[in-house]
Amino acid sequence: MDVELHVKEIADRGYTIVEDAIEPDLVDELNATLSRLERFLDVQPSPNSFEGHHTLRIYNLLAFDDVWQRVPVHPHVLPIVERVLDPGCLISSLSSIDILPHESAQPIHADDQLIPLPKPHPPTVCNSMWALTDFTEANGATRLIPRTHLADCSPDYGAPYDSIAAEMRKGSVLVWHGSLWHGGGANTTDAPRVGIAMNYCAGYVRQQENQQLGLPREKVRSFEPRLRELVGYGVYNMLIGHINKQSPEQLLLGDGESKIVWDGI
Repeated sequence: MDVELHVKEIADRGYTIVEDAIEPDLVDELNATLSRLERFLDVQPSPNSFEGHHTLRIYNLLAFDDVWQRVPVHPHVLPIVERVLDPGCLISSLSSIDILPHESAQPIHADDQLIPLPKPHPPTVCNSMWALTDFTEANGATRLIPRTHLADCSPDYGAPYDSIAAEMRKGSVLVWHGSLWHGGGANTTDAPRVGIAMNYCAGYVRQQENQQLGLPREKVRSFEPRLRELVGYGVYNMLIGHINKQSPEQLLLGDGESKIVWDGI
């Protein structure tokens, strides 16, 4: 694998495809594990246009099965991400995206557009999509707008844009700069399009002291709401820091509330 070639493609056009990156036995195991999880958790589509009315998603996959531990550190993907960001990069999220038949195209967006930095800027996010099935234009392959990672703005949510389909074989991985304009495609076939979203962020995008581990939960429970937010129990811009679409405050303390940016769109 030519890491430098893939890094150059991301710098030039905003994305690269690592063909046949994942071992067939690992792809099979991930598919089987995901299928079991979807049945066990009785996963249902979310009622919003971003996550998809006919798309099944499972978040926080590292919490469910040991096989997911092989994804973030895969030797055919992580070295590319480390060159785009740096070796101190972090897991931002690990989730599944199972686009079912009759799903419409996801609105074009940039994964870093809620981060308030002037664009273009160095990558703070580098994300990847693992193809657990073939990705075709017909079944919902990720839509891309090349070189938009160099744009001075983010896309208008819901606006129409010309895009291309990132078609790739099962076992391949799409890697892109977090500023690239993209979105899931429409599935016009009678079979699901299954992918794993393995997302990374720069290591400096976090607190200097790990407040969540350093402060006893009962101590945080006594804090006023704004102090809870300041130590990291809130959700930034209605997205960053959520746990399965709940705030840490909701999940760990059993109170508070948060609305995720996808809700109601």
